[in-house]
Amino acid sequence: VLSSLSLQVMLYFNVYYFPVWCLAEGIMLHLKYHLLPWHYQFLLVTAFLILSLAEGSRLYLGYLGNLQEK
Repeated sequence: VLSSLSLQVMLYFNVYYFPVWCLAEGIMLHLKYHLLPWHYQFLLVTAFLILSLAEGSRLYLGYLGNLQEK
């Protein structure tokens, strides 16, 4: 089994786009947070945190798995 060059290239660019996405999403969350009811505020923050953690772990495990050929 060999590591995938196309997967590595996509992971490489996604590592640089992820902080940009995170910053843009955080700014949008900050701008509309006070306009929403409390339950939507809770759901929005929870979804943002879960998606950010999932994406960060996906990138880490993708790098780890692809470079170690697992």
